[in-house]
Formats: sequence, C-alpha cells, structure tokens
Amino acid sequence: MSENTEVEQKFQDAKAYLLQTSTKSGDNVYDHLAKVLTRLLTERPADAVDVLEDISRLEKKEKFVSKSDTIIDKPDKSTETKLAEIQRSLYIREGEEEENLGEMDESETPLPNLLELSYYFEQAGVGIGREETYRIWLALKQLVEKYALESIRFWGKVFGIEQNYYIAELKFQEGKDEEEPEEEEEVEEAEKEDSEENEEEDPVPKSTYKAPAQAPKEPYGSGTNKYVYYVCNAPGKPWTRLPNVTPSQISGARKIRKFFTGNLEAPVVSYPPFQGNEASYLRAQIARISAGTHISPIGFYKFDEEGEAEAEEEGGRDSFIQNEEFEGLPARELIDTANWVHHVLHILPQGRTKWWNPSQKGEEEAEIEDEEEEKDEPDMPEPEVGPQLLTPLTEDFEIDGQPAWTARSSSNLVSQFACAFVRSNLWPGAFAFGTEKKFENIYVGWGQKYSVDNLNPVLPPLPQPEYVSGPEITETEDPTVLQEEALKKAQETNEADDDENSDEDKVEGEEDEEEDD
Repeated sequence: MSENTEVEQKFQDAKAYLLQTSTKSGDNVYDHLAKVLTRLLTERPADAVDVLEDISRLEKKEKFVSKSDTIIDKPDKSTETKLAEIQRSLYIREGEEEENLGEMDESETPLPNLLELSYYFEQAGVGIGREETYRIWLALKQLVEKYALESIRFWGKVFGIEQNYYIAELKFQEGKDEEEPEEEEEVEEAEKEDSEENEEEDPVPKSTYKAPAQAPKEPYGSGTNKYVYYVCNAPGKPWTRLPNVTPSQISGARKIRKFFTGNLEAPVVSYPPFQGNEASYLRAQIARISAGTHISPIGFYKFDEEGEAEAEEEGGRDSFIQNEEFEGLPARELIDTANWVHHVLHILPQGRTKWWNPSQKGEEEAEIEDEEEEKDEPDMPEPEVGPQLLTPLTEDFEIDGQPAWTARSSSNLVSQFACAFVRSNLWPGAFAFGTEKKFENIYVGWGQKYSVDNLNPVLPPLPQPEYVSGPEITETEDPTVLQEEALKKAQETNEADDDENSDEDKVEGEEDEEEDD
C-alpha cells in the first residue's frame, strides 16, 4: 500500500507541475498536450511523429489572439458607406403606405416626372446621371409627402468646395405654409420698447446721423420671394429651408465673387461685406440665376386680360397664365432664340423686381415734417426700369460681342426625334430644353456669373478729409530768445510810458483843484 500511495503522490505532483500556467501565454502543458493528442487521434496523419511539432505549433497559432484584431475586424466606415446608410431611407416605405398604395391617385401629385425630364436633358449632354437623378426624385417625394404643395421642381445643383447643394423650388398651397415668415413690424416695435426702457434707466446720447433708407424686401409670394427654396447636401440628407432674400443681399452678391463651401452657416468673408451667411448668399444667387435664365417657348404663357389695366397703372405686369390654346413648337423652330422668352421678372439695380421710391416717407415721418418748417424738397429720383415679362431672348445684351444664348439641336441625324436645347452664356451651367409642348430649365454649375474681364475687387472708400485748418486750431511756434527779449523791452517801455502818463494826470488834477479854490 505504501508503494501505491507513493506512486500516486508522484503522479499528482507531476500533474500539478504540468498544470502550471505560463506567465506569458496563460496556457499550461497539460491542456496543450491534451489538445495535440486529441487532434492527432482525430486527424490521424501519416508519420505522426514527424508532424507532432507542426501540430503543436498550429495549435498555439490558432489560440493566439492579437490585440489589434478589433481594428481590423471593425474598420471605420467610409463616406460612401455612411451616405448609403443615409440614402437607404429613400427606398424604404412604411407599411401603411404599402397597404393604401392602390387607393392613391398618382395624377394629383405635384411631383414632376424627373426621369422623363432627365432623358431630354441627356439628349443635349446635360444632367447629373440617372442614378443620382432617381435619388433626387425620391428626395423630392419626401417634400411632397411632408408639405401641402401646389408645385415643386428640381431647380438644379450648385457645386461647393466641400459639399454640393441640391436645390428644390416649392410653392405652397394658399395658407398651408406653416413656416411663413412673420412681418418685421413686430420685431421693430419690440426693439423700440427695449430702447425706451434703456433710455429711462440710463439715457444714452443719440446720434444725429441718419442712414440712407434701404429698400424693403419684397413680400412673401411675389417678386424675388415668389417661391420657397429647400436645399440639401445629398439626396437623403435633411432638407433645409433658405430664408427670403433682401434687396441689399442681391446688391451685395453682385459686387463679390465667392465660391460656396457647402456649409449654410459658414460666414461670407468678402469686401464689400455681405449681409448674411452662406445660406443668404446662396438664396441671392438663386434669385439672380432664376431671373436671368428661366425661359419658356413663346406662346406657352400669356398675360391675363382681366388684370391688364391694373398692371399698366402699377408700371408693368408681374403675372401670367398658361395658354391653353398653345399647340407647341417643333424642335426646328425652337433652335431660334427668338422663339424663347423670359418668364421671370428682371431684377432691377435696386435689388427688387418692382422699383421702390426711396423718397417716399411713412405716416409718422410725414406728420413730423408737417409740424416743422417747410424746406426745399430734393429732386425726385428717376424710377428704375427693366425688361418686361415674356421678353424674347434676342433682346438680351451681348457678351463681349457674343450672343447671350446659344441654341442647338440634340441630333442632326435623326432630326424628327430630336429636341432643342438652349444654353446661357451669361450664367454657365444654365440650360433649357424644348420639344412641342414640353420644356424645362435646370442649372448645374458653380453659381458664378460669366465675367469678360478679370476679377476687379471694389476698392475701399477714400479716407475722410481732415478738419479745415484755421487760427483756432493752428498750433503756434515757440518764440526765440531774441523775440522774448524784444517783447520784454517793449513791455517795459509800455509800462514806463503808462507811469509817466499817470503822473502827468495827477499833476494836472492837483492844479485844477488849486485854481478852483
């Protein structure tokens, strides 16, 4: 019994030794040998004694875990992968919509057939690709499902340094725009109340300078603010509404040339300073491009005869209606620019489509002036006048001896199936196609106007003139030593003469008193 217990004790000691874990790998010889033998018995390779070391090495290699495996197995997502995940929502429909799919009337939707329009633009070599066009179409569909719209169209694509802008032009149904901007009068009244409170607490000196009156922005739904514009950096990303444009922003955009960054909140660093951020600058450029490049075949629109008299009294027509009797024009006639007209109002140098008289004053200012004395009235400014609506393209100014528009046919070989397209030379990237009763406008470019000359930035104003020099502000020179001595001598002689005169007066006074006695 003693020998058995001794052998058993040695066996336990040997097993305990083999079960000791390594400080480097955390493994032990006992478990490793058990795995190697199990693998030999399972695979039963030929010449097992020769491959024993290889199996042992392979077993260790399979058990090895690298600390960098998480980086390899979970790589950072690329920009394309992130964008694909965002655009995935464009292709997913909710269950309720799928159930009611047969009940929907597709003819009543304001969503245009963007793929059909893209086909015609492709004939002229213009477009952004069918896949991208389809994603834009689905993105426009999101706006149609979210808002009550009267019309919607894809305005175009503006390139940016970091990101691009995809622009949608919308018109809400009457009274359905929940984000309609409020009037600025309430804001001005609040500012006046705050200023009155500050004056009561701590009066501040008021400046007598009066800034020149700025033209007010055109009301919502008319002129440069006739349509509402939404933009996004890629189809599938959230749409952002652009603010209404002001005349000062349009005038400022005409004086600068600045590429877009793709960030609506980015500041516009320029001279002259631009009033607003990149969102306002983009909105101003959209208004300028629309006014100069949105065209239609002649006869497609006509003026409403009912409002003709009122429009002439106001100084020009600002609206039109679709001509139901328009029979369409073939492509061979649309190649002539005389058969195309502008259907967006021209923007005057003032920054508005309708001229605003800066000399007109409000009721409060008129009452104050009536109480004051009459003054000479300044000369009335001359009203600004521009081209009227539905003006043919042939009346546009030439650009360095070249016409402002170029018209071509999409195909000279199969002319019976070709369409006409027109390209703007003033705004590179603006195109329009036309065939029979169909036409559309699109802009794909950098949002910059063509310039004949190189960029000449506006120079800063001249410095203000100095104050008129006069004796009141002229600094006198210090006298020399000789001048000081001469002054002293003159003062001493004057004092001596005064003393003599005073003595003579005293003597004469005493003599007169003695004679009287």
